[in-house]
Amino acid sequence: MAENNNSGLSLFEQKMIRRIWHKGEWYYSIVDVLGVLTDSASPRKYWNMLKSRAKTEGFDEALAQIDQLKLKSQDNRLRLTDTANRQTLLRIIQSVSSPKAEPFKLWLAQVGEERFAEIENPEAAINRFRATYRAKGYDDAWIEERLKNDIVRNELTDEWRERGAKEGVEYAILTNEINKGTFDLSIQAYKQYKLLPPKANLRDHMTTMELVLCSLGEATASLYHRNRDSEGFDELKRDAKDAGITAGKARKVIEEDIGASIVSPRNFLDLKKKPVESLPDGMLGENKAKKRTQKTKTQEEEQIGQLSLFDNSEE
Repeated sequence: MAENNNSGLSLFEQKMIRRIWHKGEWYYSIVDVLGVLTDSASPRKYWNMLKSRAKTEGFDEALAQIDQLKLKSQDNRLRLTDTANRQTLLRIIQSVSSPKAEPFKLWLAQVGEERFAEIENPEAAINRFRATYRAKGYDDAWIEERLKNDIVRNELTDEWRERGAKEGVEYAILTNEINKGTFDLSIQAYKQYKLLPPKANLRDHMTTMELVLCSLGEATASLYHRNRDSEGFDELKRDAKDAGITAGKARKVIEEDIGASIVSPRNFLDLKKKPVESLPDGMLGENKAKKRTQKTKTQEEEQIGQLSLFDNSEE
């Protein structure tokens, strides 16, 4: 749920397998599965070899059930990928000689059942969300705010999808517009300010107050989209910019009242010890925050098309 319950990653023996919810069930990246089962240096070539042997191996009918769906690749872009549901995967696995085949079949059954349980009982998904973040060391107050933020985010991306925005770069640009207006920092600059790795999920390193303002900006964007009946990327971008400005005004009012910046240098890369910066939330002035990121402004503008997405996309 942290990124979108309809797409994302799943873990088998510490290796990530891309998947997407499609036609009422999980579809998995075949190349990722073969990479796990065979430990091949080139699972894509291995898959091409299997496909060429489909008729002689007797699973040519299974090939007809494969769907090419867009999954996020290593370059952070959505690319068409051969995917298969559980039944088709099991047939393909029969042609792979691997000691990991049986454990993988059991895992496949387990993750499928988890998803169906969440559909029948949405509370199961919420509980799993909480459990995941507790295991990482987050406190309950932060987890509840992160959960609210996730719900707001999913509502916003639903609006974008229905109103014509394309997943990938357009979602990234819209997200960035809201973030810039809310915090006076692009997502890239914000990550650099918090000393985060480029692929880190910024929201997982926000303070509770930062999450509140992030949610305010995105909830306001959803409101503007509906009230203005916006359609198409240009109108959605206008709304996103306006929503960011509105949330930014709220941030500045709070900062003026408390005499400190809400934008925090803290991150949660090492929760069991302490954040990278030991300063309390908001003890670094707004001007210093901007100065710290000023030298990277050109760099962040160049990278606008490569921003990670929080869901539906990645990030």
